[in-house]
Amino acid sequence: MMNRQKMCEQLRKLPRNTHGFTLIEIMVVMVILGILAGLIVPRIMDRPEEARRTKATIQIQAIEQALKLYKLDNGQYPTTEQGLTALVEAPSVGRLAKKWREGGYLDKGKVPLDPWGNDFVYIAPGLHGDFDLMSYGPDAEPGGEGSDADINNWEVE
Repeated sequence: MMNRQKMCEQLRKLPRNTHGFTLIEIMVVMVILGILAGLIVPRIMDRPEEARRTKATIQIQAIEQALKLYKLDNGQYPTTEQGLTALVEAPSVGRLAKKWREGGYLDKGKVPLDPWGNDFVYIAPGLHGDFDLMSYGPDAEPGGEGSDADINNWEVE
């Protein structure tokens, strides 16, 4: 009984605003969190597609470097017929590579797929340079706009 009286006295001595939050305070916080979620979530949801496009750009740059090394060793780029496979296996058709590098020109010994699981498109000689290298993006078809736009080596900086 004595303990209960002491606790009640101690509670009475505390200022009234230290007992917890009011319903209005909680509602204000919930409204602010809702507004923040409404502004931030849509921006975060677009990030995976942006990340895939960035990855495709980096992959194109890496394949370009491998193609340049291939040309440095062999005096020419692989033909369209030989394709990007010439970077991981010595070509067996067309003009053969005279000094093909043992182990190939790409890490992991395989040509990567673009971030959407499709093959990169390689054309040599290209319409925009010595070769054209591109990913058709998520729609896997030439052309497209917005997030379906192609990623091309001649447009990559």
